[in-house]
Amino acid sequence: MHRAGWQGWAARPEPAAMTRLGPRPLPLHLGAAALSWTSGIAALPLWNSVSPSSNPPWPEPLRRAAERLASLAPDAAVATLTAEATRRAAAFLTGLERYTHHAYSRDLPDPPVLWQAGSARLRDYGPAGGLPLLVVPSLVNRAYVLDLTAERSLLRFLAAQGLRPLLLEWDVPQGEERDFTLSDIVTRRLEPALDAVRAVAPGPVGLLGYCMGGTLAAALAARRGADIAGTAFLAAPWDFHAGAPHQAEIGRMAAAASLPIVASLGVLPVDGIQALFATLDPLTALRKFSAFGRLDPASPEAARFVALEDWLNDGIPLPGPVALECLAGWYGENMPGRGLWRVDGDPVRPEAIRMPSLHLIPARDRIVPPASARALAETMPGAERIEPPLGHIGMVVGGTAETQVWRPLAGWLADAIRTSRPASRARAAARRSAGSPPRRASAPSARRKTPG
Repeated sequence: MHRAGWQGWAARPEPAAMTRLGPRPLPLHLGAAALSWTSGIAALPLWNSVSPSSNPPWPEPLRRAAERLASLAPDAAVATLTAEATRRAAAFLTGLERYTHHAYSRDLPDPPVLWQAGSARLRDYGPAGGLPLLVVPSLVNRAYVLDLTAERSLLRFLAAQGLRPLLLEWDVPQGEERDFTLSDIVTRRLEPALDAVRAVAPGPVGLLGYCMGGTLAAALAARRGADIAGTAFLAAPWDFHAGAPHQAEIGRMAAAASLPIVASLGVLPVDGIQALFATLDPLTALRKFSAFGRLDPASPEAARFVALEDWLNDGIPLPGPVALECLAGWYGENMPGRGLWRVDGDPVRPEAIRMPSLHLIPARDRIVPPASARALAETMPGAERIEPPLGHIGMVVGGTAETQVWRPLAGWLADAIRTSRPASRARAAARRSAGSPPRRASAPSARRKTPG
């Protein structure tokens, strides 16, 4: 992959004005940061009554800091803590200011639209003769994380390997879409999109789902198995009570809290969704923007940070019914994991999906606990697994994503689609009739088979 892109962005002149909304919701992140800065000052009266050497022992760095403060006069301790809080606030706010005014802007050309229904579009990454692949991203973030930059584009990489990715791109729900349920998403968007792919590439097609898109892809595979050659899942949650039960409780409470918002707006807005993500680690923004403020703004590292952060803050509202189903039904009640999720009245049964499947489960995922994604692989017969030591987003845009995820994924998809195409079956039949041994698809070395 070429490396010129980041340097080119870093060298651009800064525009006269650049408006960024992140990190979203900004008041929440500012409040969490302020609590972090001031908590030490507020807790100072307690430090004199709790020994740093008490049982259980404090972490060593905290113990040493507490002992230093305890050795100071009260006014000097307050002054020391105030100075440190001011330093940390300056670091965070410097990072925010540099992010807000950074010169980077995404300028990749959008591929042509093959099909559209409402706000959903199917973008064709070509080439026309490539192996057809329907790609389903999450509903809550823009799809271009899979096509983030010229050097961090999973979709353009797949196209270069002989596949024809067709990306189902979600946008802000309009009109009747604001009343869509998950059943509507599957039957009125995913299934017509699949039909559009098959219209230009007859025969079974590949299916790739990322995050929430993977959960939806499982429903599509269950309903339209004859039209799908094989399905690959990237960090697709299934058992929503596995690995992080507190997330289920947060989802249940968020569903109840969201009822008046959804009733008023018809959607769950982006800031509401982002606030839920912030509960996973409320101080993430404080840490990462403080670190960003220490980078050279003209460096490739700074451009990479801004590119990803722009995407993170460029979310999509969820249709009200979809939001409540996900929060209350998926997280609160664990409907998929318990076998109770239905689409258009029909249960979604992964155990009945007989097509080949590959499950890429990042071991460091904090958004979709690995145990949640493993549950889907363990349910589907003959599923294959790869568990790279990456995070939820790093698996698609990280520095080692190409070697650990993209290449094995491309090889597996190409094998699955070629094997299912009529011409491939005809060649295989001809070889059998001629007495030649069947050709076996190559497998990535990191692949593991899940008993089925």
